[in-house]
Amino acid sequence: MRPRPARVVDFQPVPAGRLVAVYAILSAGLVGLAARLAWVQVVQGDQLLNRARAIQTQTIQPLGKRRTIVDRQGRLVALDEERFTLWAHPRYFAFPGDDPGTVRPSLDVARKLSAVLAVPMADLMRNLGDRKSGVKLASDLDPDTAQRVRKLAISGLDLEPYPQRLYPQGGLFANVVGFLNLERVPQAGLEQSRDSDLKRHEAQLSLRRGADGTPLPDGLRPGVIYGDDLRLQLTLDARLQQVAQQALTKQVKQWKAKRGVALVMDVRNGEMVALASTPTYDPNQFWKYSPGLFREWSVQDLYEPGSTFKPINLAIALQEGAIDPAGKVNDTGQLTIGGWPIFNHDRRGNGLIDFPTVLQVSSNVAMVQAMRNVKPATYWEWLRRLGIDEVPDTDLPGAVAGELKTREQFVTQPIEPATAAFGQGFSLTPLKLLQLHAMLANGGRLVSPHITRGLRSGDDLAPPPPASGVQLIRPEIAKTVLNWMETVVQTGSGKGTKIPGYRIGGKTGTAQKALNGIYIPGARICSFVANLPVDDPRFVVLVVVDEPQGGNAYGSTVALPVARQIIEALLVLEKIPPSAPSDHRTKTSGSAPGRAG
Repeated sequence: MRPRPARVVDFQPVPAGRLVAVYAILSAGLVGLAARLAWVQVVQGDQLLNRARAIQTQTIQPLGKRRTIVDRQGRLVALDEERFTLWAHPRYFAFPGDDPGTVRPSLDVARKLSAVLAVPMADLMRNLGDRKSGVKLASDLDPDTAQRVRKLAISGLDLEPYPQRLYPQGGLFANVVGFLNLERVPQAGLEQSRDSDLKRHEAQLSLRRGADGTPLPDGLRPGVIYGDDLRLQLTLDARLQQVAQQALTKQVKQWKAKRGVALVMDVRNGEMVALASTPTYDPNQFWKYSPGLFREWSVQDLYEPGSTFKPINLAIALQEGAIDPAGKVNDTGQLTIGGWPIFNHDRRGNGLIDFPTVLQVSSNVAMVQAMRNVKPATYWEWLRRLGIDEVPDTDLPGAVAGELKTREQFVTQPIEPATAAFGQGFSLTPLKLLQLHAMLANGGRLVSPHITRGLRSGDDLAPPPPASGVQLIRPEIAKTVLNWMETVVQTGSGKGTKIPGYRIGGKTGTAQKALNGIYIPGARICSFVANLPVDDPRFVVLVVVDEPQGGNAYGSTVALPVARQIIEALLVLEKIPPSAPSDHRTKTSGSAPGRAG
């Protein structure tokens, strides 16, 4: 079979017009492409770049969390916990596996959410109504509940996180820590005074995301994911605080008193170990309480200390050489100064007595006789040197200065130094009195009371600071007065705090209460201060009860029992060993002990 002959195509010349047309079309395409490229890069460049970054990056806004507050042992006092608000958008409701574009009825979603939120389905349907978007279904959801909502994977539900301040100890530390209001604005206590320290270091965080939405680590600056784990550590001990709070509350209720406070301080460095106040409030539900409870009155309100100031006065007299430690004074029971009568609390004279007995029987007349040997001008200068009318150097919020008569009044009016001799005629805060008694206990050094040890990282706890303070009284004088205070506990009005094996010094006080310079009939402030142990002083305890009711309301009957319970707990918690036997003779003779004024 013969092969078929090959087909031969003759080449024809292309018309010049067609070539020109093709060239024009290609050129126009290239020009259009270049123009489009220029338009995208020059005109739309910024807009498209922002859109790309929005798709490729994830921005995390800071929640505004605050740092945790812990006590001296690391127990939680205040913390931020993440809470969630649940928003619903019914127009987007869909379940996993539904076809694209499917919109579930609200009833289907409410049926699933009801069990997770523990809310009746009818209530959820009532909230959803006919609205299409932006429906607030629940707030204050805890992280576990929020996680269960996420596991439902229902489209159209949005969980909005926010921090909520919690106070696990309730009202135990409310008087010093304070609280945040519903807008997270600090309203009282350390939350307000240390607001800048309690704000966490947070910054807006931007992460690149992969095609599947996974955050990528590239492009992050060093330290951008810094975790702020700092905590504010207090010097207060929650265990002792609870003992003090319970004992104080019981006594205030029993005596129908207006209020009370119990303070415990380490005399070596000024650390407050307890500062309990009653009545108190729950900072988790602050709106249920009177705003008058949001302030700590022991650092903001003034009172006349009465007989609890007598040891301070005796230290001044000894420092000035105005009295002999082995000397005696004549207690006649009453005397007149500048036309004003001065009596002992029981209106009885005790005769010729030594200074330990002066404190044991809390003689006003004997104190006036002793302090007469100190020149009024010198006496006033000492009260100024002790900082009576100055704001104490403390981190306790709201601390105020005491009130002292002018130098001219004090020097020219004999009644002023006379009443000051037994703790009246001037005023200070319980915190200031605590500081002054700590001065006697630590060898004459005036330390600064404080309740914080500073910011610490993670679970680390700050050690106690070293001993500090400004030397005002000679150590041997402070020791002498402390020994005299020990006799008050052994044979005087402070016998209720006598604990076998421990040397404790104390002083009761029952002072009249003044308002606008006028004493209120029948109104008293009862107090008791103790230093322990006398042989190696470590702590000072002060209890003040305002306006107890009843004819038998004295420092020894109202404030002392609270101090006794605090001291017993303190000995155990701080593992204080028994004291060495006393090497000095205590005063057991003389007038019978009376209730302290």
